[in-house]
Amino acid sequence: MTEPPAIVVPRALVEAISAHAREAQPGECCGLVGGVGGAARSVYRLRNVARDPLNAYEGAPQELFDAQRLMRERGEKLVAIYHSHPRAGDPVPSESDVRAAYYPAAVHFIIGLAGDAPTLRAFRLFEGEGRWERVEYAVAGE
Repeated sequence: MTEPPAIVVPRALVEAISAHAREAQPGECCGLVGGVGGAARSVYRLRNVARDPLNAYEGAPQELFDAQRLMRERGEKLVAIYHSHPRAGDPVPSESDVRAAYYPAAVHFIIGLAGDAPTLRAFRLFEGEGRWERVEYAVAGE
């Protein structure tokens, strides 16, 4: 028996994440996904304020705070964190991605832009263990 997907994301949200990633090139984009249970409802773009935005991401602290407040007001919880790897075709978490995984319950989406079309992958990151695993997600509206 196969496990259900960790998260279900509407096609419009996948497209919003892809658009954000393309706009941020050559740097990495980052943001949050709010939802209820395993159903994503909203994308919250964050400005990447990392010292080296070409190779890392760090959400602007005030924007991160504001997004989480808006999620609470909408009755949502943080279900995913996303960022891009502009030079990857089949993205996987970097060591720094795993070290900075402070929200273990959240799915981590990484979108790669190096192929013919953006490639979105989902992961669970285990910062304390220094490891990651791929998780299944579903796109609603396909």
